Amino acid sequence: MSSLEETTGCRFKDGSLARLAFTHKSYSAERGTLGCNERLEFLGDSVLGLAAAHYLYQALPDCAEGTLAKLKSRLVSKPCLAEWARELNLGRHLLLGQGEDSSGGRERESILANALEAFIGALYLDGGFEPAYRFVAGQLAKESLCSQETDYKSALQEKIQKKHKAAPRYEITQTVGPDHDKTFSVSVRFKNETLGEGKGKNRKEAEQAAAQDALKKMPPGAVR
Repeated sequence: MSSLEETTGCRFKDGSLARLAFTHKSYSAERGTLGCNERLEFLGDSVLGLAAAHYLYQALPDCAEGTLAKLKSRLVSKPCLAEWARELNLGRHLLLGQGEDSSGGRERESILANALEAFIGALYLDGGFEPAYRFVAGQLAKESLCSQETDYKSALQEKIQKKHKAAPRYEITQTVGPDHDKTFSVSVRFKNETLGEGKGKNRKEAEQAAAQDALKKMPPGAVR
């Protein structure tokens, strides 16, 4: 529990709730025990939605409803939640069945995103809306809330897919710093070639920087 509290900044009065939030159904099934994180995930999904809506409403007083809805949808999407979980290194706290663990479950997007929602649900049950909101708001504060932000990853993928019908892949090449203040280095590759490199305070930011670097190096109208 101490390492979880250190990486998330959250303290539980009932430690069993935190444990349940990270208990995957494969772990329960393998050991013939009751309880997994699916019900907490169900609850946490709703708490997350309310917390995100509340945060965006306060942070962006001039934004129209449609803009707020699009931002909320992006920020609480499974890929975004999985990135939050990776940045907090929550995968190491997961309780997985042996098969799920050996097949890469600790890095699987769906498992990480679901565990994060379950964790938010556990925070809500343990202390009410306030600690859950503080956690969500702390994560959202790290995100860009500009709806007009250039999406370099989508632009690069569109260029490559138009010609090759395939997508580039992103690889973390280095992480530097403590869990609460990491810097990620990422390269974007297609086939066997490195197209660009970038750094950021989270994986998404680094991937955007790598995609931007690739687009800068790419001749106009051309795809390598």
